[in-house]
Amino acid sequence: MHTRTLVSILGLVCATFIVSACSSLNLNANPSNRKGEMTNHPTQKNDPILLTIRHTQVKDTQKKRLAMLQEVVKATEAKVPGLSMTLDGVEDKVNRFEKLRSEMAAGNPPEIFDLFGGTDTKDYVKADRLLDLTPILNELGLIDKFYSFEEFTVNGKIYGIPMAGYVEGLYYNKKLLEQQHVKPPQTWDELLAAAAKFKAQKITPFAMAAKDSWVINMMSNTMWVRTAGKDSIEGFLDGSKRWTDADIVDAFEKYDTLVKNGYFQEGSLALSYAEQQNKFSSGEAAFMFDGSWANTPLLDPEKSSIVGDVGFMSFPAMGGPGDGYINGGWSNAYGFSKKVTPVQLVAIKEFIRQMYNENMQKRQLIEEGMPPAMKLQDTSNVNPLITQILTVFAQSNGAFPAFDSRIQTKVREKLERGMQELIGGRTTPAALMADIQKQQEASNKEETHSK
Repeated sequence: MHTRTLVSILGLVCATFIVSACSSLNLNANPSNRKGEMTNHPTQKNDPILLTIRHTQVKDTQKKRLAMLQEVVKATEAKVPGLSMTLDGVEDKVNRFEKLRSEMAAGNPPEIFDLFGGTDTKDYVKADRLLDLTPILNELGLIDKFYSFEEFTVNGKIYGIPMAGYVEGLYYNKKLLEQQHVKPPQTWDELLAAAAKFKAQKITPFAMAAKDSWVINMMSNTMWVRTAGKDSIEGFLDGSKRWTDADIVDAFEKYDTLVKNGYFQEGSLALSYAEQQNKFSSGEAAFMFDGSWANTPLLDPEKSSIVGDVGFMSFPAMGGPGDGYINGGWSNAYGFSKKVTPVQLVAIKEFIRQMYNENMQKRQLIEEGMPPAMKLQDTSNVNPLITQILTVFAQSNGAFPAFDSRIQTKVREKLERGMQELIGGRTTPAALMADIQKQQEASNKEETHSK
């Protein structure tokens, strides 16, 4: 996204969440008054319409989100005679990297599915698997109700409807910082000093679990953007930037400093992602780099002992051109199979009406702490932590997408394995970057030949 466009969007987010408006979008009005409402269903009451929804709300921390989806399903079934919707829950990474990918290759994805933006969406459009949603969004009057469709737009057409936004940054335990007389660090040196102080007091500086390799690269992604700039990922793709460049290696050397100084959670290579959140929510760690999806367990009093002590900030400045930028956007959406029948399309339109409205987006924000994808009119009763996160997002210099939404699969996989090796002491930043660069060149060449 161009910086000017993104800054405008972030300003709108800020205005939306800091100042509550007086009216609502009223997208739940009388069905006969809704734009684009289809008055005649092309089925008889006894004609079955079957739809499968592939969702990723399978974790214990996502029960409220799943309950909301189940409500939407019931409401949709009530509006469409003969409709029966089946919920198929799959863990998000398994869905993205294994199940959905194989289904797309075979040409038999579910009718509705959790879709990741960027490269995933472009690949599936190229394979002619996704339903063009542009006319549907226009018909339903929703095209201008969202902050951004950019990650799901290919050749001017929209192929995914974002469910919520996200932003990644540094969560911190306000109580622990106050007890140790540490202010939220604004620079890399201040972060190192704070980590050393916490370690000396036998407090884990950073909650971090490395068994799930994608977790490691949330923070490393932000760190190399800090040192090398927000356009570095695009540079890897077009060859103008190399993983072996000094400003990239610098970020990974700094990451290695955290590893060698013992600032990460002990035994992290054997710990799954949930253990990272558990460590922080139990009050045993000062910092945790994570995405805003972590709000749900952090703000649940049954799972968190620090509900009132959580703060959020952008990662500290590291002295590079990417200081002040933040990883954020709207990357997760519902996508729809191009192979749906006319009667299934009627049901899909009703599903979109029931899922994407002021009420559901507000509930996601209040109950789950999920930044909305739609421009809410009523933003009252928002948790202070959520308000802080959205303010940090809005006041950043701009946003950049997660690297795995742009970079090739083989490069991502090699970087994930390599970072585990770095944490385990089996490689060095320079050697790792040399390996990644070789794979990048091979992937770029392969991509060029496939065009």
